[in-house]
Amino acid sequence: MMKQIRLAGRGGQGQILAGIVLAEAAVAFDGLHATQSQSYGPESRGGASRAEVVISDSPVDYPKVTEADCLLCMSQEAYDTYRKEVTDDGLVLVDSTFVEPDVEDEGVIQEPITSVAENELGRAIVANMVALGILVQLTEVVSVEAARQAIVHRVPSGTEELNVRAFEKGLSMGEKTQ
Repeated sequence: MMKQIRLAGRGGQGQILAGIVLAEAAVAFDGLHATQSQSYGPESRGGASRAEVVISDSPVDYPKVTEADCLLCMSQEAYDTYRKEVTDDGLVLVDSTFVEPDVEDEGVIQEPITSVAENELGRAIVANMVALGILVQLTEVVSVEAARQAIVHRVPSGTEELNVRAFEKGLSMGEKTQ
């Protein structure tokens, strides 16, 4: 088993933190092998940003995503840039708050991730954890419990409860999508 996951959006949307959480869930709590890399523009907020996570049940020999099994797009630029680099049977999840997929692009899962974070949880900043919950529910690449533990371990102190609630909201959104 090997899964290549790319999380992409704009700086400040938390894709790098989500990637770190996902990799830590795999390694520290599920006993898998994983690598995590990241790339972001010179701007701290608003520039292009992406995290790549490769998860496997054996050692990972190349740390970058070559062809994504799963792509999360939190911005239109991310969708336009990375959509063509997904396997034929890969999962494409977009934040419909900001992304409008091509009309002919069938199979794209559209969820109002940031709108849900803002309107139902009161903080757009936790959209990354909502997205992570959807992704974990749909892919089962890591266990739900491992992801919860990694969230509590990695998010800023004092925000653990909000981030876990956001993750759980994503899980329920993903369950409805299946």
